Parts: sequence; structure tokens; C-alpha cells
Amino acid sequence: MEAGQADDTPEALKKSPALRALYNNLKQHGAKLEGLEGVAEERAAYIVPGDPVLYLALRIDATVKQVRPDDWRGVEPRERVIKHALFRILQDVAEVERIFLIIKAQKEY
Repeated sequence: MEAGQADDTPEALKKSPALRALYNNLKQHGAKLEGLEGVAEERAAYIVPGDPVLYLALRIDATVKQVRPDDWRGVEPRERVIKHALFRILQDVAEVERIFLIIKAQKEY
């Protein structure tokens, strides 16, 4: 409990509070996972056997880290860059807005 994670927390989540926040939120809200099953090449890059929510969280985390502009918080055009990248993954405007708020709250990004 002191470490901030349960004993059954996947190893990939132990190193990143931001990734853990994404994973927990996606899992709690029943992430939309349609279309992710057939992405074998990408899935292999993230090494997530049997946990499509973890795969999605890792994919979002990596994408945000890759596309985020410097000093993006509070600058609408820069925030839109991240939202556009999220939309390419999630394909749902409401879900992008919901996940973006989680991302914006994480200092890691």
C-alpha cells in the first residue's frame, strides 16, 4: 500500500504514475477496445499478453510522449496536437476529451 500500487499491478505500470492513472481510468470506465485485437505488430512492440487495456494505456502513453509539444498546457493549438493523436487511437471525440483531462493532470507529460 505504501508504494501506491497493489501487489497485482502489472510490472509496466510500476514505473509511471501517469501510465497507472491512464490504465486505472481506462479499466474503470470500460475502455473501447474494438479494433485493437488485430494490431499484432504494434502489440508486439508493447509486449502486453492478455491485457488489452494495458496495451491501450501503453499505446496512449507512448503516443502522448511522442507528439506533445513543449509547454503545451493551456495553449489550445498545442493541446489539439495531442487530442488529434488521441483521436487516431480512440476514434471517439468524447473519449478523447475524457482521456485528455487525465493526461493534462499528469506532470509526467
